[in-house]
Amino acid sequence: MNSLTNQVSALTRLTASTPNWLFVDTYIDIASGKAKSNRKAFHRLIKDCESKDLEIVITKNISQFGRDTVEVLEGLNKLRELGVRVIFEQEGLDTADTDSALMITIIESIAQAENESRSENIKWGYKRHVAQGTSKLYNRKCYGYENDENGLLGIKNEEARNVRLIFELYFGGFSIIGIKRELEKRGIKTPTGKEKWSKRTIDVMLSNEKYIGVVRLLNAGEHQEHYVSENNHPAIISKEQFEAVQIEKKNRSNVVKTDDGVKRKSRKYSSKREK
Repeated sequence: MNSLTNQVSALTRLTASTPNWLFVDTYIDIASGKAKSNRKAFHRLIKDCESKDLEIVITKNISQFGRDTVEVLEGLNKLRELGVRVIFEQEGLDTADTDSALMITIIESIAQAENESRSENIKWGYKRHVAQGTSKLYNRKCYGYENDENGLLGIKNEEARNVRLIFELYFGGFSIIGIKRELEKRGIKTPTGKEKWSKRTIDVMLSNEKYIGVVRLLNAGEHQEHYVSENNHPAIISKEQFEAVQIEKKNRSNVVKTDDGVKRKSRKYSSKREK
């Protein structure tokens, strides 16, 4: 609101200080871009232009005139048809002395730059919230957890029992396929409520640090900066059991690293309990 007040004051002073200009009205729409408001003030502006009450429209910048490039161009075309001059104060653009095709090219270029800047701002905001520990992603739920009234993670007992069962079965000698068959035999539904489990789902669950109360964010690559929150929420699996399962997974893997690169073992792990 302070920014809006400053904008109005600055443009009002500009109007008052320009010879032969007469201030007519101020048109203000206050709404989130996400809300997709009908912009009553903007439509009133168009009607006043149609009624020949206005000859010049001044706005702080292009982003204040429209919510996206299409809306800006549509508005400009409409005002040009009505013979109304539009001035974008911040960009120094004036339809009275700028060719229409050039104006469109400039607006599209500025809009592209603003989109890129907005994208970078979103990334920066995401990273800042993660670094400060205020990101909601720290409490993003997964199978075995639910969010309480404050949005924090809490254990969902029935699902947590199934998580513990999966870890116990694996450490007890069951293969991924063996666990899949056991879960289906017991009638335990998948995280999405299906009767058939996928091997991928079980494998990911066995490596999910969230089950020991740890959340790791921004870990997109080997050299990517990342943040780890320990004891972020109640653990379902003990750290010792989790680490033991990771060692077991590595031992069972049919992929091994050698001096000549990555190779596969001649045989995959299987368990007698799969039948």
